[in-house]
Amino acid sequence: MSKQLPVIHSKLPDVGTTIFTVMSQLALECKAVNLGQGFPDFSMSDELTSLVNTAMKNDFNQYVHMNGWMLLRERLAEKAGKLYGANINPDTQITITPGGTYAIYTSLTTVLEPGDEVIVFEPAYDSYIPNIEINGAKAVLISLQYPDYSIPWEEVKSKVTAKTKMIMLNTPHNPTGMVLRENDIEQLRSIVNDTQIMILSDEVYEHLIFDDIAHQSMLRYPDLMERSFVCFSFGKTYHCTGWKLGYCISSPALMKEFRKVHQFNCFSCDTPKQVAIAEYIQNENAYLTLGSFLQKKRDFFRELMKATPFKCIPSHGSYFECYSYGHFTNEADKDLAVRLTKEYGIATIPVSAFYKSGEDNKVLRFCFAKKEETLERAVEKLINLQ
Repeated sequence: MSKQLPVIHSKLPDVGTTIFTVMSQLALECKAVNLGQGFPDFSMSDELTSLVNTAMKNDFNQYVHMNGWMLLRERLAEKAGKLYGANINPDTQITITPGGTYAIYTSLTTVLEPGDEVIVFEPAYDSYIPNIEINGAKAVLISLQYPDYSIPWEEVKSKVTAKTKMIMLNTPHNPTGMVLRENDIEQLRSIVNDTQIMILSDEVYEHLIFDDIAHQSMLRYPDLMERSFVCFSFGKTYHCTGWKLGYCISSPALMKEFRKVHQFNCFSCDTPKQVAIAEYIQNENAYLTLGSFLQKKRDFFRELMKATPFKCIPSHGSYFECYSYGHFTNEADKDLAVRLTKEYGIATIPVSAFYKSGEDNKVLRFCFAKKEETLERAVEKLINLQ
């Protein structure tokens, strides 16, 4: 008797396994130093892990409110006020989510309809375009200007149409480390003023910003904030990417709709970790010193890389710095990334993976959020690169 199996019509027919998983698996197989995927190899705070343990022992192990632990939301609102002068209502404007990527997906799913257009800047974090397309909308792609990866605002203006539902921003930017400046904010304002265009601002690296540059959060600007979903990550702030815990801040009207999607997806996030972070967040020094802590690692890595043939493309934020290599080899960046992993024992990420078209500017992304000995061991392998 023949068995008929169901036919699956993929909603993402062009999507395969992410480059991060591919390169991390290759690094594991080759026993390579992994400067590809963005996660620290140093420990998170003992105090924070102890607070989680205490919360579990104190029986904070059942469902928390779907919008998140109220004390945590209150303290996040206080933090937003201190850092950005934002007047945020913790009851109506903040929702705790299982990671920043989830917050981004939920924001898009909340508002996108088939036929809508979303302006996306490439190189773009790999979840953006699939999140748009799975909702039946179209990603309108604009390349950041190589090599400084600045936004070409005149092109943005030319790409805005009656179908433009949203503009997606990411600052500090993954993979390049570019950060928005005040001029970018003015340009953005001029585009969205007197329109229905919304903003999704991915700010998961808000505290990983360098060189005394002020983070241009949408929370600073009430006129932009009222049309924005602003997404954050505790994992990036507290060196615990595996926790997959973040949050979204928006206007009350947008957040009301966001929560309609959220309640039927994850409904509620990890309770003991929320209770712990609500206490630990009072240690302002933990996040206020994060930029200088990571900048030292960036500078240390940058100095080491001077002994290699790579050329630095300066990063001003995030876990990452990009390096160009077209002056010494014409290899495709994916080919070079694989060769470095297999032959030299160091894993990186090819920046072409962040373009839908695979645009290849001969650039690799390196993660410097590692112990100094890890960075030294990695760069030693590159000094004799041919």
